[in-house]
Formats: sequence, C-alpha cells, structure tokens
Amino acid sequence: MNYAFPLLAILIWAGNTVVNKLAVGAIFPAEIGFYRWVLAGLLLSPFLLRAVLRNRAAIRPHLGKIVILGVLGMAVYQSLAYFAAAITSATNMGIILSLMPLMSLALAIATLGQRLSAGALLGALVSFAGVLVVVSGGDPAALLAHGLNLGDAMMLIATLAYAVYSTLLKKWQLRLPPLQLLYLQVLVAIVVLLPLYLFSPKAGLSVDNIGLVLYACVLASIVAPLVWMQAVVRLGPSRTTLFFNLLPALTAVIAALVLDERLAPYHLVGGVLTLAGVILAERWTTPLRRLKAPPPSDAPRAR
Repeated sequence: MNYAFPLLAILIWAGNTVVNKLAVGAIFPAEIGFYRWVLAGLLLSPFLLRAVLRNRAAIRPHLGKIVILGVLGMAVYQSLAYFAAAITSATNMGIILSLMPLMSLALAIATLGQRLSAGALLGALVSFAGVLVVVSGGDPAALLAHGLNLGDAMMLIATLAYAVYSTLLKKWQLRLPPLQLLYLQVLVAIVVLLPLYLFSPKAGLSVDNIGLVLYACVLASIVAPLVWMQAVVRLGPSRTTLFFNLLPALTAVIAALVLDERLAPYHLVGGVLTLAGVILAERWTTPLRRLKAPPPSDAPRAR
C-alpha cells in the first residue's frame, strides 16, 4: 500500500506533461501557468492563510529564500514547460525531465559537499548520451548542423531550474511546516507570473481548456505534492526518489494513448540510456577515492 503513494504522484506528473501538450492551441502558456497557481492559491487559502499569518514571525526571516524557491520551482519550471510543449513532444519532455535526479545529485556534489562517486560520473556520461540521442532525433550530426530544438532547450532549462530548487531546499532546510512553505511559494508564483499574464495574448477559460487548468491545479499542484510527501514519510527520501525513474516511461505510454505520439527507435535508445545513467548515479555510490589502488608500502614484508 505504501508504494501507491509515489506511484500515484509520478502518474499524475506524467499526465501533467501530456496536459502541457494538450494545452497547445486550447489556451496560451502564460494563461494556464497563471490560472493554475491562482486557483491553487484560492483552494489552499481557507486552510493555510490563517496559519501563515499566525506564523509570520517565523516566516519573515526566510522571505528572500521563499521568493527564490517560488520563482524557480513554481514559476520558471512550469512556465517553461508550457512554452516548450508547443515545439517539442511530450515524450521528449518526459525523457529530459528524467534528468532531474542526476542534475540534483551533481549540484549536491558541487554545493553541499556530497562526495563524487563512480556512479555519478559514469551515470552523467551515460545520461548525457541518452539525452543527446533524444534531442538530436537519433542523429547527433544533425544537432551539430542545425542546433538544439528550442522546445528541448526550454525543457533542459526548466529541469535545471527545478534541480536547483531541490538543492536549495536541502541546503537551506527551512524550518517551516511543509504545507505553509508550499502555499507561500504558490503566492510567489502568482505575483511573479502576473506581469507575463497581463501582457500576453489570452484565449480565456472555456469548456475546451478548463479541464486542463483543473488537472494542472488540483492534481499536479496539490494532490501530487501531498502524496509525494506521504511517500517520503512512509518510505524515506532515497526509496521514494527511485520512483521518479518511472516518469519517462509513463509519460511515453500516456502520450501514445492520448496524443497518438509514436515512439521512434531513438526514443527507446535515448530513454534507456538516460534511465540507466540515473540508476547508476543513484545506486553505485562508491567514492572515487576508494577505487584508486593503494600506494605500495615501503615497509619490509614478512617472509
């Protein structure tokens, strides 16, 4: 039963990647990004606003960090994904997004003092090769000739933004109730995205797009984080993170069923390489120093 929590969260997030694609033509990226967080804020306010106001003395010293987290994790990450969906496939987005644990690990090694392991080094090379296969459409020479698809580039930046967000959460370890922290980041996203919404074209809410907004708001923004938190409590962070590796496969299956996206051979090759690299990084944790042979001893040997 405990495994149902991370599986449900990953299934919702994989579906949200497909929702990003379905939103193309039904609602403008700036609109759905803004409506998503406004609706989330309205739904959460009755339960959290009073608690946040009562806790404002503890929150005030962390406001700057909360703003940074809200910008990276809520505004930049998801907004870029909505814009990327217009010019790349949901399958590509899912595979690129699966790099997030590896990016987070690399940032932890660089900024949190975590040791560089053999798996992290080899996994980074293998995953990089996998993403290279995907973003080049199976032809790296074409990538050199024509450059990176803008949608894939946006997803890489979005994934990096969320990896930085995750690393800062670990580094700062803000001693605030998780739901209050989530609510405050939602409020930051609303404020940050308001100018983009005001100066962007608008389709307005309609029967064609309201379901997409509700999915992004209720399921992806509220339900999935809550069940993921429960998974971390029940299974621990390390075991829970492993379920993130299912994201590209679930995204590809849902995209094939809902969007009729066809899996090309390069998707399979790139997806397997990317997933293999992430698993190597997570499971092979031997520090590089231990792999070096010990220096020969000058002491005389017993005969």
